[in-house]
Amino acid sequence: MDETIAELRALLVSELELTRERADQLDVDAPLFGDGGLGLDSLDALQLAVGVEERFGVAIPDGPAARPIFASVRALAAHIVEHR
Repeated sequence: MDETIAELRALLVSELELTRERADQLDVDAPLFGDGGLGLDSLDALQLAVGVEERFGVAIPDGPAARPIFASVRALAAHIVEHR
């Protein structure tokens, strides 16, 4: 799981143009959307979903089913590990 989290952080840097420092300091349990986390928006979610599918070969479902997967870096990593 730690390796997947590290890869996700790298993906956040490349796909969402975050700084490496900001991605490395991101609490893996912090929300990706809204206050208290990265503050991503729907366009960021689309970019991230495409990046996950390309890098990990794991599909992200559309709509409300994606919300718990995108809850945090840890939740996204767990989805990837489970479906790889």
